[in-house]
Parts: sequence; structure tokens; C-alpha cells
Amino acid sequence: MYTSLYAAQRGWPYGKRGTFMKEAKSYYSIGEAAKAAGMTEETLRHYDRVGLVKPSKRDEWTSYRYYTEQDVVRLNTVYALRQMELPLKKIKEVLAYDDLRKIVDFLTEAEQTADKKIAALQYSKSKIQAAKRDYARKLQTERRTEQVFVQRLPARVIMLSDEAEKPALDDLWNYLGRFYSQIEPSRREEFAFEDLAGLYTEGGRSRLFAVCLRHGEARGLITLPAGSYLCADCTEDERSDTLGRLLRRAKADYGVSPRFTLQIVVISGILKWNYQLQIPLEADGGTP
Repeated sequence: MYTSLYAAQRGWPYGKRGTFMKEAKSYYSIGEAAKAAGMTEETLRHYDRVGLVKPSKRDEWTSYRYYTEQDVVRLNTVYALRQMELPLKKIKEVLAYDDLRKIVDFLTEAEQTADKKIAALQYSKSKIQAAKRDYARKLQTERRTEQVFVQRLPARVIMLSDEAEKPALDDLWNYLGRFYSQIEPSRREEFAFEDLAGLYTEGGRSRLFAVCLRHGEARGLITLPAGSYLCADCTEDERSDTLGRLLRRAKADYGVSPRFTLQIVVISGILKWNYQLQIPLEADGGTP
């Protein structure tokens, strides 16, 4: 079995990582065998001690280990099986199989395990790519902390969370999942969300929200009006004071008492975030 598994993964007569075995030698030293298998010499000594891969020859005077090409094939097969996170005891058992049904069943199970790992890695990669894009965008548009500014924003449709009232680390890792769960499964393809987190406050109650890129009918949807917003960046500790200062300025400078406020989560580091506060200055977003 292990000859087929090795050949399928590596392609005989290539060693690990495409290292070509140029010469057909009778025996390889432990260093040569380790290099061909992409392992360390100590790993080969350990495999010898536990009876997993024993060298075909051992010098009786020097105790030097010598390996054949078939030994190297076995070493590469062990490497392949280790990628399935099998313990050495299980690998030793698998290599001893002489029942074709057992081999087929084992490889079927191994294939399913590999598929699950690939799916998990693809999901993690997508999250990493999204985080990378977000960090790059934040870097390009970074503003000085506590700077107050006015920006013109388009109308936005947001979906309010059913429950959460403040962001937490778990929320930010799979933030959009909570909003998709609020939508009937048969209608989820009608929705897409911007990769952005925020807190919507109205009437003394705060709720997390997601910005819709497209949407159908669902509970929790509201439209934020287009117009000018008074904004400021702040940390978690500064949030309350900064919001109070913005509200006072909106009233004093613009004659507006907004009916809602927005707090956009701004990623500032790994597992860290700040906020951008947004207060509507237009009549349909506040009470003049």
C-alpha cells in the first residue's frame, strides 16, 4: 500500500519536495535518507527505535544505519500519513495492512478527513483575506484620533441584530453569521453584507448592525438617510466622552438633536478595535 501512496503523492523516483534520486544506490546513509524524505536524522532514529521504519542494514562495528530506496519510500509514506494527524502507533498498524478492503476503507476515511481540513483552511483563508483588505483600507483612510470632521454619506440599508448590544471578540470573528441566521434559509441568497461592524443607538437602546450590499425582505431592516454626518474617531475608553462632545457640537453648531447615532467598529490591530462615531446632521436624521 505504501508504495502506491508514496508514488501518488511524490511521483517516483522523486523524493520529498521533488528531490530527484539521481543514482540508484544500494544503500543510503542516514543523512542521505533523511534528506530524501525531508526529515531530520533524529526523526529517523526515533522511527527506528519505535519499530516504524527500521534501516535495512546496520554496521555491526559503527552501528551506522543504512537505508534502501524501499526504506525511503516507507519514510515518505509515513510523512504523508502524518499529515492526516495519525499517531505513530496507528501509522504502524496501517502500514501492516494486507487486506485490500481495510486499505480502501482507510483511504476513504483519510480522504474525508482531508476534505474537512481543506474546507477549514479555505474558510480561515477567506477570513484572513477579508481582514487583510480591511486593514489595508483602514491604513489608506486612517485619520488622526479625536479629529472631528464632516463627511457626506449615501443612504444605507442596515440590518439590526436581534440581541447583541455591544461588540465582543467572538462577534467580530464571525460577525455576519448572526445576521444571516436572522434570515429565512430559503432567502439568504437575496442578501449580501459589507464586511463592517457597527452599533446603532436610538431611544436609549443600542444594537449591532450590518450594512446591506443587497437585500430582500427581512426583520430588522432600516434605512439610514443620505447626507452629512458629524464624525470623530475614538478608543473604547473615549467613546462615551467623544459621543457626548459630538452631540453637544451638533446641537450648538448645526442646531440638530439626532434621533440616532452610529458607532462604526474600526480595526486598529490584531484583536483590537476603535470606533468612528457618526451623527446625522440632516433634518431626516435628526430633530432640528
